[in-house]
Amino acid sequence: MKLLSVNIGRPRPNPWKESGTTGIDKQPADGPVAVSAPGPKGTGEVGLAGDRVYDVKHHGGTDQAVYAYAREDLDGWQAELGRPLPDGVFGENLTTLGVDVNGALIGERWRIGPEVVLEVSCPRIPCGTFQGWLDRDGWIKRFTQAALPGAYLRVVEPGDIRAGDRIDLVHRPGHDVTIALAFRAMTLEPHLLPGLSAADALPAELRDLVHRRTRG
Repeated sequence: MKLLSVNIGRPRPNPWKESGTTGIDKQPADGPVAVSAPGPKGTGEVGLAGDRVYDVKHHGGTDQAVYAYAREDLDGWQAELGRPLPDGVFGENLTTLGVDVNGALIGERWRIGPEVVLEVSCPRIPCGTFQGWLDRDGWIKRFTQAALPGAYLRVVEPGDIRAGDRIDLVHRPGHDVTIALAFRAMTLEPHLLPGLSAADALPAELRDLVHRRTRG
């Protein structure tokens, strides 16, 4: 398992949202990138130096510090869409190889390179900016149906990462709540929501969502 690229956003106008600017246009970095915990959501800070988010209400912060997507899944979408999908095009910070990102368990931990440890926290939920960026009608629906959302991660141990770094699984919790399962529960299969409570590392706002939707 390895890191193919570390991708940093370039600010650009966002005609698809009121925020006016987006950092979804992410490009591979040439050298090492510092990774650190960004603190609470609301500031625009994320885990990678030189990157940020502009929709501060819905993105960024501790539980969405770093976004990972598998090259294998990008290749699948590339074949379906009939267009090149370079590393970073989904707005991911980390493009991985050999990692089952959507099969990752909430709370499992990855060591990337000699220093950095990240913890899987929650799936990515598609938005209008993502659909507009790919310039494909119906993209949110198709992406949701596929249930290949990629994973947000928290920063547990900071440090530097770079393309080519090895990724090691250093902790795997004893439940069965994967990124794909959490995504399906939060979107098209709400009957799965009660099962998410087994994941202690689920972000507080998602735990609250599970409580609100399942109580009574």
